[in-house]
Parts: sequence; structure tokens; C-alpha cells
Amino acid sequence: MNTLSKYDLHSDLTIRHENIRKEMISQDFEACLFSGSVNMFYLCGQVINGYFYISESEQPYLFVKRPIGITGENVFYIRKPEQIIEILAEKGIQPPQNIMLETGELPYNEIIRIQKIFNPQKLGNATALARKVRSIKTPYEIELFRISAQMHVNAYRNISSLYKKGMTDREFSIEIEREMRLAGSLGIFRAFGQGMDIFMGSILAGENAGEPSPFDFALGGGGLHPSIPVGANGTKLKDGMTVMVDMGGTFTGYITDMTRVYSIGNISEEAQKAHQVSIEIHDTITQIAKPGSICEELYNLSVSIVKKYNLSDKFMGISQQAKFVGHGIGIEVNELPVLAPRFNSPLEEGMVFALEPKFIIPHVGAVGNENSYLVTKNGIEKLTIFEEEIIPLQ
Repeated sequence: MNTLSKYDLHSDLTIRHENIRKEMISQDFEACLFSGSVNMFYLCGQVINGYFYISESEQPYLFVKRPIGITGENVFYIRKPEQIIEILAEKGIQPPQNIMLETGELPYNEIIRIQKIFNPQKLGNATALARKVRSIKTPYEIELFRISAQMHVNAYRNISSLYKKGMTDREFSIEIEREMRLAGSLGIFRAFGQGMDIFMGSILAGENAGEPSPFDFALGGGGLHPSIPVGANGTKLKDGMTVMVDMGGTFTGYITDMTRVYSIGNISEEAQKAHQVSIEIHDTITQIAKPGSICEELYNLSVSIVKKYNLSDKFMGISQQAKFVGHGIGIEVNELPVLAPRFNSPLEEGMVFALEPKFIIPHVGAVGNENSYLVTKNGIEKLTIFEEEIIPLQ
């Protein structure tokens, strides 16, 4: 499935460059220098080891270390960043008096090195700038989301058939990961921030769903080893248990997020009730959310629905409760916006976010769905359209 023929990547990259430039100028900076893989992919359409330089008046310049074979009018191969300023000088371009770097991502030594090269009077945070710009998706990016969502759904259709009685959550996860890769998953799950390690997603079964994790995900899981304490931990799947499948839709470079819950045998009425509350939260927010909706208010609305059903102590965890109910998605799984307390920014047309009201039910496991939504002109559109009820495993 590919509907991108009506879009042109080169033209879309030009739009992205201009959006970066406008935001940079609005913050009173002359230039930005990017080098992180995520922003290089956003600005170049591919991951490049090098630097992308954009100023308020000049065409962007791409300085490449690897790979070989990249061509273009403003493409230059370099061995070290000190050559950037030399090449700009040869082009008659004066060094900027103030510049933005990815200070939220670059190692300290790299920041010091680039500061020494440019010697600016003022240094800005290009990490925050890029995350703000990337939160509004272009038509090309939205089509990539649509493709990813459909591939994601197609892979989930086969999950029930992968279950075999007597499996552990690890064994079930392996089969699901294999299915995802066969369906086209790229197998990489990018997340912003340190200490956000995970492979393709997580499978949470039974009591393990309530195990706290150091990572900033909605629910944790103990994991198989202290080096990656998240997700499946070897729990044997048995009657009366739920299995939450939260595998990233990493099919196009743009990540759709979708969680579905499966059950083995009969599960408690409380678990079924909590799952219906999750569906109610989705339905309610789908009806009212639109451009201008304040993210904190959507979070508070979710919390009020949970309180109505006396499930607050089980919402987004038990011993450790996540303080958000949704998050932006894109090249990384945790982009802007965030549906959380004190996040007072509004939804804007072109944003794509995941909504994930989830519950932990003791002695049963996790329940609740997660879906990906596009903010449209008049509301929000669900992208991950798949069975919402708890799905029995036979």
C-alpha cells in the first residue's frame, strides 16, 4: 500500500526547512546546526552522519561524513566540523553571531567544540525548536502515518492466531515481533530522552503489567534482565489473565502507536469494566477534541471519567502511576504534544498523538486501548482502526 505518489519528498523537505527557518527567526536566531539522526532524517529524508546548516537568508548546507554518494549543489564532504566554517567563508558567508544547536541531545564535549568553531555571542536550543516544528506534520508525513497505521492494523489481525496454550509472555512476544517484521516493521523504536530503551514494543501479561519500570512509558513490566527492565519477564500465560500488546508501528519512519488487550479464559468483571472505561475515554475525547483544545484539560477530563467509576487507584499503574494519558508521535514515539498536567498548550491541526488510558487490575493484568489520532481542521481522526473490545485467545 503506497499513496505517496501525489506527494513529492523534495518539495516536502523544502516546507520543513522553511518551517525551521521561520521558527528560528521568531526566536531571534540567525542559524541552526543539526546533526542528530532524528533531525537529519526529518531535514534530509534519510539518516546522514554529518551536519545540516540553515540560516535566515541562505539556502541550507549539508556537510556529510558518511555515507558516500550524496550529491547536490550545497552538499560538501568533510572529515571534521571545523571545516564547516571554512567552507562557509569560501562562499562569502559570515559566521552567525547567534546560533542554535541540539543542546538537548548533543554530548557536552560536542557542544563545546562547536561553540569554539563558531564563537557565537548567543547559543540557543535547537532540540526544543525542532520538536516544536516537528509536532505539526506536513501532508507528506500524514500520508506516511496513514500507511503505517494500515500496516500496523494488518499485523495485529494475525496476533490471535500466534497464541499457543502453555506459552510464556516472552514466547508470545517473539512470535508477535516476527509477525511485525514480516508485515514490514523496520524493527527500530525511536524515543526521545536518555534511558528510554525498548526493542519493538512490550507485551505485558498478568501481574507483570503492574511492575514499575524506570522508563517513562505508561506501563512498565519487569523485563527479562536488569539491563532492560521493561516488558515481558517470562510470565506463563494462563486462564484469568490479560495480555496487553503494545507494539510500535515502525513501518515508514513515522511511528503509529496502538495497544490492544487479549484475554485467556474468563477475566474478572472489574477488568472488563475498566476496559470499557478506557473505551469511553477514547469516545469522549474523540467527540470533543479539536484544534484549540488544551492538552491539560483533555487529561483532566480523562481523570474525571476514571474517578466517576472509582478506578483512580488503578489508572496508569498502581504502585507507580504515569502522569499522562497521551503523547505526540512521529519519528520518535514521544513527541509533542503531551496530554498531561501543566501542559497548557493547545492541539493544532496537523498534530498526531497517541491516547492511552490504561488500567492495572490486580491478579488479572492490564486493560485499556491505545490509538493514534490525527488533529484535523474540525476535530480528530482515528488512524488505528481495529477491534476495541478485549480479544479472547483460544
